Amino acid sequence: MPLNLPNLLTWLRILLIPVFLVVFYFPDTWLTGPEKNVTATILFAVAAITDWLDGYLARVLNQTSAFGAFLDPVADKLMVAAALILLVWLGRVDAIIVVIIIGRELAITALREWMAKLGKSKSVAVNFLGKVKTFCQMAAILLLLYHGVLLGFVDTDGLGTVLIYVAAGLTLWSMVYYLKMALPFMWGRQEG
Repeated sequence: MPLNLPNLLTWLRILLIPVFLVVFYFPDTWLTGPEKNVTATILFAVAAITDWLDGYLARVLNQTSAFGAFLDPVADKLMVAAALILLVWLGRVDAIIVVIIIGRELAITALREWMAKLGKSKSVAVNFLGKVKTFCQMAAILLLLYHGVLLGFVDTDGLGTVLIYVAAGLTLWSMVYYLKMALPFMWGRQEG
């Protein structure tokens, strides 16, 4: 395991997960409800920034590694799954939405692993639709964690709920797209 700055940032993201979760277990004498929301939002935002930053630094510093390529998506999925499960526990997201998002992540991860073994991983590489889904999902999580009014007029729960439903819809759409790309290989009709 190469110990470089991008991999350290990925490990930091993983280590922030329990910190971000435990905030909601603090007694109200330590942090009030709104303070817990703001603290969790900041911690999740820091983790999300490290997600972008570790990939950027790996490319710029030429410190890409097979281990980093493995660990980065694992850290992302753990962070998002933990946040979504927390939001269900807090009553801010419907469980079915979380099942759709996490279920799709597991299915597509397995599909990508299988396609990589066939040497066809580029067939199910991340596309623009996946990036839009990820943006909506991350923005929704941040807004739903904040759980209040932002800038005096933005209802973060309302906007976050709309975005999490958009993310769930894009999640299903992108899963269909990836399955369609893999279908010829599933039935043995490989092209090229």
